[in-house]
Amino acid sequence: MTCHQVAFRFPSWSRFRWFLTLALVVIPCTAAAAVQTQETQPAPAEKPEAAFETADTVLSQMSRLTGLPVKAPLKKQIVSREDVDRYLRDNLNAEYTPEEIHSQEAALKAFGVVGADFDLEKFLISFYTEQAAGFYDPRHKTMFMANWVEPDAQRMVLSHELTHALQDQSFNLWQFMQATRDDDDASSAREALVEGYATLAMMQVMLGSIPIEKLPSLDASMEAMVNQQMAEYPVFTKAPYFLRFQALFPYAQGMHFVRQGLVLGGWKRLNQCFTEPPVSTKQIFQPDFYFKPPADPPPGTESAARPLILPPPPALAHAPALKPVQGNVMGELGYDALLGQLLTPEEADKVTPSWVADRYLVYEGPTPGQFTLIARTRWSTAEAASAFCVDYRTILEKRWPEDAAAAHPQEGREEQDAKTATAPEVLFHTSGARQAWLLREGDECRWAEGVPEAQAHALGKWLRELP
Repeated sequence: MTCHQVAFRFPSWSRFRWFLTLALVVIPCTAAAAVQTQETQPAPAEKPEAAFETADTVLSQMSRLTGLPVKAPLKKQIVSREDVDRYLRDNLNAEYTPEEIHSQEAALKAFGVVGADFDLEKFLISFYTEQAAGFYDPRHKTMFMANWVEPDAQRMVLSHELTHALQDQSFNLWQFMQATRDDDDASSAREALVEGYATLAMMQVMLGSIPIEKLPSLDASMEAMVNQQMAEYPVFTKAPYFLRFQALFPYAQGMHFVRQGLVLGGWKRLNQCFTEPPVSTKQIFQPDFYFKPPADPPPGTESAARPLILPPPPALAHAPALKPVQGNVMGELGYDALLGQLLTPEEADKVTPSWVADRYLVYEGPTPGQFTLIARTRWSTAEAASAFCVDYRTILEKRWPEDAAAAHPQEGREEQDAKTATAPEVLFHTSGARQAWLLREGDECRWAEGVPEAQAHALGKWLRELP
């Protein structure tokens, strides 16, 4: 059984989004496995002429299903495994500078989800090459079809990927994703719409005349199929939980989101989502925030209501050899994956639905593996912010055990409270050459890690005084 594309992101991975999306997919192969009634020997791949005819047939089929018109002839190309590997490498090098790739790698290391020796470029190529079976490229407007895939599996791949071709002809997928290039969380939400839509369309083809919106939720069965199928892929299996969770998000959670829209208004309603796309992964995890927003939302329910800023701290402007390398939004998705790896998925599921907004900054020092991370998060209530702070303090205590002093929430507060009733609670701090801070103020949790000793006091004061 072969697989096709998965796309994932982390802090700042909008820059990789279309490179990853062009690569390969997990869901179609699991779906193909689900409809097999017995083990069979793989059939030989179709000859190019037959494969191209199949692609045109599937394109028309997906157009009738989704209501998206065929506006232009489909360009098609047969590729080998070597072609896919070369394509991925060339596309990565053409789209992203070494500095951009390094900045993404730095963010992963600063948050502690990969080791010091992690090589992002090498990982990306290995991760996606092992799953390749075909992909639609919105930049070249071409469907690339693998020459080693048997016809039945190829049709499943095509039903997914040619839905992307139709999306592209109606909504210009490349521009659609580039529109939120500077906001990773918004890009992840758009990606979930794109992939969830194509995955649901593929599932509907498998079901035939049974309307997928009439069936009970497929979330649990899809998750089980994906986990079983992905166990066959060593690079995926060995990847950190953070990366695996983000890889599957656009397909699993995206399909759940899209199905909600399908129930409310069919494919016509889903097509309208491309003109007013979701703005955060919170809306993907919790579709009612998108499809049924409250008429009078509680304060802070949407980050747009109270923009969260995190300007470069003056305390680090002149820090010796410390340079900014990254800054963006984690979103509910990012913190769900982060707590899921560094604590447990169950704990993440309890806390992260209360996410409202966040920003983070990453600086890199002169020593390899030396990073300074600054983050600011907002939660739906002060209690939710406190719950997240408790979890993140556990993470910090593991990461910074030397010279650490976990402060009691009320420790040292008497003098502060005499001055102001809203003074931040210092929940954690360290001493030494590189310091860490964790504070809570109202519905916000703020922290800094790896701060040079010379700048630590000024940075701590700056965190407390953020407007």
